[in-house]
Amino acid sequence: MIGVEELEAAAAQIAGHVVRTPTLPSPGLTALLGVPVTLKLELLQRSGSFKARGAVAKLLTLTDEQRAAGVVAVSGGNHGIAVAEMSAVLGVRATVVMPRTAPARSVDIARAAGADVRLTATMAEAFALTEELEAGGLTLLHPFADPVVIAGQGTVGLELAADAGPLTDVLVSIGGGGLIAGVAAALRARRPDVRVWGVETTGADAMTQALAHGGPVQVDVDSRITTLGAPTVSPLTYTMVRDLVDEVLVVPEAEAFAGVRELAEHAKVWAEPAASCLLPAARRVLTKTGTRTRLGLVICGGNATVDDVIAYEE
Repeated sequence: MIGVEELEAAAAQIAGHVVRTPTLPSPGLTALLGVPVTLKLELLQRSGSFKARGAVAKLLTLTDEQRAAGVVAVSGGNHGIAVAEMSAVLGVRATVVMPRTAPARSVDIARAAGADVRLTATMAEAFALTEELEAGGLTLLHPFADPVVIAGQGTVGLELAADAGPLTDVLVSIGGGGLIAGVAAALRARRPDVRVWGVETTGADAMTQALAHGGPVQVDVDSRITTLGAPTVSPLTYTMVRDLVDEVLVVPEAEAFAGVRELAEHAKVWAEPAASCLLPAARRVLTKTGTRTRLGLVICGGNATVDDVIAYEE
């Protein structure tokens, strides 16, 4: 388990390398949902998502030998962008492995930052190639199985706990579980009465399946929301979610894409489907918690294009 001490150390380490993103009430979503809603706008983070936090936290731990050899990362999009951009800032050579289903914009941004981008047919093949490159001498910068990365992501929770007004429930998206593990650890330490809800989408529900099986399992990812498409969670993220998160909800993929437009219209925020899935999940939470609920939503990223959303609807 990762505790608040590790999160505080990570916050001190990455200060100056990342943005303390805004935590703001949303009048539009408050009117839409009928309860007070606060947004943690992590889509305004460097690289367009929370992933920059964990990436730079790990990069700052590298030895001179590891920096010289370079790093490798596997990603459905956002982690690859973050590793590419933060590696460029710190002068580290980066290789990023992505499935061909990753958004073209994510591939282009990672390449523009100077990363060597390798494309594979599937996410499972991307993980396999990454293992080969790690065995060849590159340092793995794992998106969610590394305690240093999880602690970096958990700094989102420290900021939310410090900056938000009263909250009863916080919703966080789940891919491999690094973000929710870190945020849940922060909230359990700083706001222990707040309930934490994880959100996945159909076809990308590795955490839900892990909880059902009593541990991480390989899943067949079948989702166009590639940034949530981890083929498995890690033992550490599974354990932390099991012990710290109240419940994990799975929402239909179509509702997540519809949530992009709702967030744009009501919150004036253009989020990616991996973040907008929180909106349909929030409606389900409210059926369980009632009208005295005060919601916090971690808007984890904003790297979807308008064309990405239109293509899904077509």
